[in-house]
Amino acid sequence: MGWLIGRAEAVSNPQAAKQKALAKLRHCAELDDPESLVVPILVDALLLVESLRGARHQITFVPELMQSVDALLRELTIIEKTHEWVEP
Repeated sequence: MGWLIGRAEAVSNPQAAKQKALAKLRHCAELDDPESLVVPILVDALLLVESLRGARHQITFVPELMQSVDALLRELTIIEKTHEWVEP
């Protein structure tokens, strides 16, 4: 699943990467239960930031964070594709 933001762009042009992320997230209101997908990601992101602060060890929950982000992106992609099919 590509959503057009790669690591290179996130590092080299964070503002453009943020704009792409915001464009993708505009469809959150159309999800069946947005809070069930978004809130856990926000909690994971907060924990990730705090864990990385000065850490020199492997962060163990990064795979779970990736899975929750991927689940949200899958749902948003479905909504975007539905809009594309409906609009001429």
